[in-house]
Amino acid sequence: MEWNVYAAVVLAALVGEYLLRSLGRWLNLKALRREPPAELADVYDPEAYRRSQDYTRDAIRFGLVNATVNLLALLAFWFAGGFAWLDARVRALELPMPWDGVIFIGALALAQAVLLGLPASVYETFVLEQRYGFNRTTPRTFVLDWLKGLLLGLVIGGPLVALILVFFARFGDDAWWISWLVVSVLIVLLQLIFPIWILPLFNRFQPLEDGELRRALEAYARRVGFRLDGIFVMDGSRRSSRGNAFFTGFGRSKRIALFDTLIAEHSVPELVAILAHEVGHYKRRHLLKGMALSIAHLGLLFYLLSLVLGERGLYQAFGIAEPSIAAGLVFFGLLYAPVELLLSLGMNALLRRHEYEADRFASETAGPAALTSALKKLARSHLTNLTPHPLYVALNDSHPPLVERLAAIARCSASSTS
Repeated sequence: MEWNVYAAVVLAALVGEYLLRSLGRWLNLKALRREPPAELADVYDPEAYRRSQDYTRDAIRFGLVNATVNLLALLAFWFAGGFAWLDARVRALELPMPWDGVIFIGALALAQAVLLGLPASVYETFVLEQRYGFNRTTPRTFVLDWLKGLLLGLVIGGPLVALILVFFARFGDDAWWISWLVVSVLIVLLQLIFPIWILPLFNRFQPLEDGELRRALEAYARRVGFRLDGIFVMDGSRRSSRGNAFFTGFGRSKRIALFDTLIAEHSVPELVAILAHEVGHYKRRHLLKGMALSIAHLGLLFYLLSLVLGERGLYQAFGIAEPSIAAGLVFFGLLYAPVELLLSLGMNALLRRHEYEADRFASETAGPAALTSALKKLARSHLTNLTPHPLYVALNDSHPPLVERLAAIARCSASSTS
């Protein structure tokens, strides 16, 4: 490698982000309290609160170890000339463009997934989650999920990388906006097929059977003018004891899924409130806003990529004398890290605002009592950290702290009755 300004910026970005996130984790540990907040004393007995504290500590320590291992592995590979070695091996194959670039990027992605991602996932699933009673994943299910994810990455990611490499090789200054346009269209298409073709590869989705719950959910949907194209029960219990619900898709492909574990743990009014929260996301156009921002972010990324792709110093910083588009994509991703961190802070803040808006909609249309009760139960069953530090929240959380959500719901209820 050659020590130049690009090497200095990338190294500073990698180490700086690691230190910032480590500080957030340390402050989060310091923010733990001996007693639960008064607002949650009714659902947290001493034993449940102690377990939530223990889980938070173990999860933060695991996150710190995982981040440290990933950083050290990347730096060791970089400083040992790993990128240059891989580039030379791929060039020796004399493959036509873009497949040489696909192999270069794919080899790095596969190495990261197998050598770093897989051991961390095994530990998290079968040690950390098992220790606290969350894990229900069998080794067979875990392996099949991992292989399916790898195959999807190959089927979707491989052609996508090949397209981007072709565009930047052939279209010069126009490559960035052509890539932006094509990838944006693919993102929209994936949103349409995701609920129908991809999610069922991992879980079974059964229409919610007729009964009190279905009638209550359908009555609520009619009352707020929301067309229910499908209410599905997902077999979340195959992998975890955690309950959840989500809304995905657009148009006729949109669907709401309730985990079977969620249904087992909540009353009908609470489940209606949970549905109301998901409907609130739809009514406030949060999915569309999020997609628009993601597409805008993608445009910025491709534009900045076009500015540095021809900079020989970027390649020399990683020991590569002859630039290639594929290597440029990888190195730009590392150089882009500070921008990505800043944008993620803004995106997390926006997502937390969206949660408040969805809570307000649910409180106004399904009642604050049911929503409050549902959120409290979810927090207890998930062993949620009730006192997260603001820096940790800013860096990591798309949802506001529970105490702040409950306070916002209380204010909404008070204002509606005054």
